[in-house]
Amino acid sequence: MVERLKYLVGGEWKDTESGNYYEITNSSTGEVMAESPQCTAEEVDAAVEAAAAAFPAWRDTPITERVQVMFRLKGLLEENLHDLAIVLSTEMGKTYNEARGDVLKAIEVVELACATPVTMMGDSLMNVAEGYDTVSYREPLGVFAGIVPWNFPAMIPMGWMMPLAVTTGNTFVLKAASYVPQTAMKMAALLEDAGLPPGVFNLVTCSRHEAERLLSHPKVQGVSFVGSTAVGLHIYSTAAANGKRVQALTEAKNHALVLRDAPIRATAQRIINSAFGCAGERCMALPAIAVEESIADELVATITELAQERKIGPAYEESSELGPLVNEQHYDFVSSWIDKSIGEGAKLVLDGREVEVEGHEGGYFMGPTVFDNVTEEMACGSQEVFGPVLYVKRVSGFDEGVDVINSSEFANGASIFTQSGYYGREFARRIDAGMVGVNVGIPVPISVFPFSGHKKSFFGDLHVMGRDGVQFYTETKAVTSFWFDEEALKGEKVGTWEGTITRT
Repeated sequence: MVERLKYLVGGEWKDTESGNYYEITNSSTGEVMAESPQCTAEEVDAAVEAAAAAFPAWRDTPITERVQVMFRLKGLLEENLHDLAIVLSTEMGKTYNEARGDVLKAIEVVELACATPVTMMGDSLMNVAEGYDTVSYREPLGVFAGIVPWNFPAMIPMGWMMPLAVTTGNTFVLKAASYVPQTAMKMAALLEDAGLPPGVFNLVTCSRHEAERLLSHPKVQGVSFVGSTAVGLHIYSTAAANGKRVQALTEAKNHALVLRDAPIRATAQRIINSAFGCAGERCMALPAIAVEESIADELVATITELAQERKIGPAYEESSELGPLVNEQHYDFVSSWIDKSIGEGAKLVLDGREVEVEGHEGGYFMGPTVFDNVTEEMACGSQEVFGPVLYVKRVSGFDEGVDVINSSEFANGASIFTQSGYYGREFARRIDAGMVGVNVGIPVPISVFPFSGHKKSFFGDLHVMGRDGVQFYTETKAVTSFWFDEEALKGEKVGTWEGTITRT
């Protein structure tokens, strides 16, 4: 019997009245294991109303009490880490160890949220004018909405969004990813166990049509989004036009530049981890490398050799090093890009489409795929494929490599592999990317820093995590005070509601 899941509104898990559901498959077998509700527009509105009703009391709850929920949640997430990793790896397809890391990254931001009494503090200045003092405060705004993708079911909704939104005093409506909602649902149940009041956090699954309500609802103050650039630009434009704050994290085509002095084998191992980890289904994957011509043959051969050593298997088995893609639809999408890349003239060095895992023939497995001699005229070298596919571009040296990377319309992350301190520094200074790695394949900062994509990888002003995250969920109030000196006022005429009196 396939389980029919419920949505969470005002502290109650409810059945949808739409009668429509999304199939959730086991990515390693292809079997349908559950169904998530396609909530109606009215049910989405009800989630917003529940969040709005819960806001006044939650806003007025002392911040020291609000963060206690996060302290308790951290313990519960750690206690349930294994079970959450199994659920996540089963519904999404990333390996057990990658799924475990997904949950741990969410816990990392929960830890940051525990420090909100410090990070939310304002400023003060005494005697800004004679007798006048000014203090600034950061205050919550109200209801925020989160619209999330399927590739990080724990880290993005329950890490990047919920913890800082809630501890700063706001309430939240999550539009969970319909393909992979179970991880967020189980974490939401733990959030209830941690003592979060009803209505402060609400969860729905629905189509884009119903989610559109979150962009225009008058009680929604801001929207946080992660997904494609086309959808992100629409969300940014629509929500901003309705007077809402927006942070939209969108696509990427991250590049690395490999210089001739880079150690070949160690560099190849880092590239493989970056390109094929999570089956390439992450916005900080490394799908393209610009390599100095003099070492390109050796590096491509080493990458091809080492990539074939990765053990492909069921996502939830701890020994697996590469799991399946999320579902059949996405498998077909990535496969079509491989065909298109061949048609564009890229040289196919390693084809991962013939992979079969014994006993899991229905799974959506794709092995590492490598293309060489990719040029800037090819769409495959500039567009996001979002699968375990690596594109190699050959360059004459550092300057051409920087130009190739900076020509991309996306600017999430970029890395350089070199033993030269000079080129490492020049790369960090000259490259157009929000997150830069020097001999680091996945330059994602820890949560005290913002996840700071640039160009068409981000729309908005304030990024997720770090100080940006706290500022996104709060607004500043400045209070200027002056206190009368009673002795100095004696004998002066002072206006009152009843008229003019003389102080004695």
